[in-house]
Amino acid sequence: MSRNYKFKNPEGLYFVSFAVVEWLDVFTRNEYKDIVLDSLRFCQKEKGLELVAWCIMTNHIHLIFRTTEGFKPEQVLGDFKRFTSKQIVRAIRDNPRESRKENLLKVFKAAANKSSNVKDYQFWRHDNQPIELWSNKVIAQKVNYIHQNPVEAGYVYY
Repeated sequence: MSRNYKFKNPEGLYFVSFAVVEWLDVFTRNEYKDIVLDSLRFCQKEKGLELVAWCIMTNHIHLIFRTTEGFKPEQVLGDFKRFTSKQIVRAIRDNPRESRKENLLKVFKAAANKSSNVKDYQFWRHDNQPIELWSNKVIAQKVNYIHQNPVEAGYVYY
């Protein structure tokens, strides 16, 4: 599968999901989720990211977004993933309370060794597929999916 993001319409609204390699449950710890949230806020403020809906699950993230001010969605998403990858791996490595540290870093290292474009540790899987949302019905469907994802997983109740 191609590693390139296929954003055909730079002004479009997109649904995208991306997962941690091996679908590891990294986002069970708030400090790693906070890195993602801080980076999303930065991208909103500095990189023209407009979020419609988002969800951080234990091992993957869903976003509905578009970019403005001439920013390209594939560049913003790529920058976001590169930055969060490095920051989360560093946070895992430097966290004295992280009981899974050795195993997580071993998996990230092995994934990097299999990849042609990752040097030290690969945190995110490469296989995302942006879907352009073209109608209000499809937008509502994807927003509902994102919001129901933690409900279906049993993380929250309503």
